[in-house]
Amino acid sequence: MSRRPPEPVQVVKQRRDAALAALAERVPYIRFLDISFDRRGDELTGVMHYDDKLIGNPHLPALHGGVTAAFLEVTAIITLSWGLLWEDVESGVLTLDALEAGELPRLPKTIDFTVDYLRSGLPRDAYARAHVTRSGRRYASVRAEAWQDNHSRPIAQAHAHFLMPRKEG
Repeated sequence: MSRRPPEPVQVVKQRRDAALAALAERVPYIRFLDISFDRRGDELTGVMHYDDKLIGNPHLPALHGGVTAAFLEVTAIITLSWGLLWEDVESGVLTLDALEAGELPRLPKTIDFTVDYLRSGLPRDAYARAHVTRSGRRYASVRAEAWQDNHSRPIAQAHAHFLMPRKEG
């Protein structure tokens, strides 16, 4: 029995990047908030690039609480979806052609979302990571944390529950 030769690492990286870009493009609010995702292996870090439109209180100035919450929610959804796609992306089941044709599963739907605001977000870039604490066929639980200059000093954290999309077929 012969095994298939491994794919070149650049092909796998290209497929990973295309899958992540395709996920992010499905949420127009990601473009509006200028959020990008930095991928290191299977770990994602959301980056919300600073813009004056993100300021809620110009007297402090501080990031708008709704923007911070949206950043955390988007990071949680993309991280959860990325985890669902990871195996198909790595195995080559999800091809570049399929990604270009928009063949991605539906995104999870938010059931509830709770944010703890820990300190004011300053007028600068913000970062966020989400950790999936449970992911089943119907339901997932995720926690997310946002920070700016120092990861050990988060500006907000969130706990969320999501309704998982049904498997097609």
